[in-house]
Amino acid sequence: MGKVTGFLEIDRRDRKYLPAADRIRNYREFVIPLGREATRDQAARCMNCGIPFCHTGCPVNNQIPDFNDLVYRDDWLTALRNLQSTNNFPEFTGRVCPAPCEESCTLNLQDAPVTIKTIECAIVDRGWEEGWITPQPPPVKTGRKVAVIGSGPSGLACAQQLARAGHDVHLYEKNQKAGGLLRYGIPDFKMEKHLIDRRIEQMKAEGVTLHAGVHVGVDVAIAEIVADHDAVVMSGGAEHGRDLPIPGRELRGIHFAMQFLPQQNRRNSDEPTGNVEPILAGGKHVVVIGGGDTGSDCIGTSFRQGAVNVIQLEIMPGPSERENKPVTWPDWPLKLRTSSSQDECAERDFSVLTVKFTGDADGNVKL
Repeated sequence: MGKVTGFLEIDRRDRKYLPAADRIRNYREFVIPLGREATRDQAARCMNCGIPFCHTGCPVNNQIPDFNDLVYRDDWLTALRNLQSTNNFPEFTGRVCPAPCEESCTLNLQDAPVTIKTIECAIVDRGWEEGWITPQPPPVKTGRKVAVIGSGPSGLACAQQLARAGHDVHLYEKNQKAGGLLRYGIPDFKMEKHLIDRRIEQMKAEGVTLHAGVHVGVDVAIAEIVADHDAVVMSGGAEHGRDLPIPGRELRGIHFAMQFLPQQNRRNSDEPTGNVEPILAGGKHVVVIGGGDTGSDCIGTSFRQGAVNVIQLEIMPGPSERENKPVTWPDWPLKLRTSSSQDECAERDFSVLTVKFTGDADGNVKL
């Protein structure tokens, strides 16, 4: 490592957010980048530990100490090449990944972990700015034809890898645009969708053929897909929410997150929402059942639509603000986390089990 004492000399510093009062006025990203010199300093905190447990925490096995060292040495191009050797879309994970690598960082045992997610995002964003990220078409074609059904993150990565290996890849997506939950589930204020669009253009230049608006099994039979391709990859997403089969569930005004969030994303991109009832939180008192990331996305979307207030209900007890690191490290710890959306003045209630919904005489849910 270039600076073996960096973790002793430099405090953790992460990206900041625009003030909540400003960011809830629109659906744009609101994270303020650190800047290159500050990012370089943060990379210097990587401590050259004997066993880098950040690898254990990273689902795609990013070579984290390596790209940290390269950023510290100001070799951003090689850092990008290193990052892209394990991760097809670092600009996605650098924005929406919960960063389990940081929880498993060895420095996290006694200090604040390295800002791995921020460094990752800075590397790939600079790569796009500098024009370093370009199509990588295969030098030789195999003559094999592969169908990838579903264009969420796994389908996109699979299609890109297969195309770069020389196969004729056909990517099928039932919606009008590719991206799956990246496009329709994750709000724009967490990840703007032009990031997906430029990757799609890159993939097309690499030989991927996109069939958007084609619902396999409805618009085209699966047997036809199988017969027309040498291999088929199934990468459909998880769109069905868990219901609450309790009294009052039939009342109007109770919606799944995956009914609510995609509508707003479609509005943002001027895409038709379809023949469905509009779900809008403007002027309303909103209750979000579920304390995870999806619930948090519903909070931020509700505030941007003009909700009067938002209450989030969590079935689990409220955890402590700090975990017992010697007990939990390097596993994912249970501790109180506050998302950017929750920080926009949402009320959070813990240890709440929802047992019934109540309504008015007209069949509408009411508080």
